[in-house]
Amino acid sequence: MKKHIVIIGGGFAGINLANSLSKNKNFKITLVDKNNYHFFPPLIYQVATGFLEPSSISYPFRKLLKENKNIRFWLGEFVEVISSENKLKLNNGELSYDYLVFATGTQSNFFGMENVKKHAIPMKTLDDALNMRNILLQRIEKATITKNKAEKKRLLTMVVVGGGPTGVEVSGMFAEMSKTIIRKEYPELNDVRKTQIYLIDGGNSLLSPMSEKSQKYTLESLKKLGVQIKLNTHVVDYDGEVVTFKDGSYIKTKNLIWAAGVSAITFDGIPATSYGRAKRLIVDEFNKIKDTENIYAIGDTCIMENVDEKFMQGHPQVAQVAIQQGKNLAQNFKNISLNKPLQSFKYKDKGSMAIIGRAKAVADIPGNTHFNGFFAWIMWLFVHIMSLVNYRNRLQTLYNWAIAYFTKDQSLRIIIRPKEKI
Repeated sequence: MKKHIVIIGGGFAGINLANSLSKNKNFKITLVDKNNYHFFPPLIYQVATGFLEPSSISYPFRKLLKENKNIRFWLGEFVEVISSENKLKLNNGELSYDYLVFATGTQSNFFGMENVKKHAIPMKTLDDALNMRNILLQRIEKATITKNKAEKKRLLTMVVVGGGPTGVEVSGMFAEMSKTIIRKEYPELNDVRKTQIYLIDGGNSLLSPMSEKSQKYTLESLKKLGVQIKLNTHVVDYDGEVVTFKDGSYIKTKNLIWAAGVSAITFDGIPATSYGRAKRLIVDEFNKIKDTENIYAIGDTCIMENVDEKFMQGHPQVAQVAIQQGKNLAQNFKNISLNKPLQSFKYKDKGSMAIIGRAKAVADIPGNTHFNGFFAWIMWLFVHIMSLVNYRNRLQTLYNWAIAYFTKDQSLRIIIRPKEKI
């Protein structure tokens, strides 16, 4: 009989696991996700700033999986797992399973600061990106008509928290927009000095996992763009008007973009002993969750310690880890069905990169190879184009980027807010 694999989450990890088992006669697969689309998280900030449409980085699951007869999609949200019965409760039904796989990714981590959680703008999901685009466009419009100078300054001040790739990319994008789009299209704001961009990080460098060369180039490039950078600085509060820091300093702003950290999600029915740092599920070298029998976790939601020689403290929460773990687990499910030995997961690091602005990026390649500037930017474009899920996404994104590059502009700044949810 076919073994039923239920996958919770259709991100990089989940979709690669499902695709790797497609057309395999030994399995039937149900992919569960709260959204009806797969999306590409590394580019959500470009949706948030109006340089890409949501359809450029997303694709419906049903269309993506329509050729795979052994895969079914279920639009729903996880509620509870009853492992003793091999049963899964969702918000709209129940599923039985032979193997259960959590591939849910992560959520924004506000480190217990409820005011920040309430008032900041997160940058994690496609919904977050659309919300951010609407909010920022509305606030810029409001700034064009307000007579209060202090209020106008707060509306136009952008504070980005988190010096990782997302924070760097967002702050660089804002800086370039203030010098081009705002200058051209908002004559009421002709004094662009009112547009202030701050990048805040609690560490002593930007892009901390990358090389010193990348860190230095990024810092210098952002400063040239006009971004004010505050390192070794920790946010402790934000009331929607003022960002307060641990050292007592503050910045008055209406716009706090939160890209400072993530945490995994906890699941009802999974033992407390199965969780490690940042709520990540502890897994063995085959991605099986600690203290469970037939339940697995892959991607950002899990942590594999003391297994991979180069990553004894766990793997980084990046797309390539999720992709490779999804494919490795698929091979192990095939091995189980054929009574073959399982293969331990070993991460193949393909390097890291970040875009800073127009024709500026940094890239670190294994072997201590570093690139920056225009060539690194071309590399970044190629990698991200090829990582999109299908050809339509790739062509649409390439077209939008080409227009934005040659015109220093884009035309996707449309405010759309549904009146209510169904």
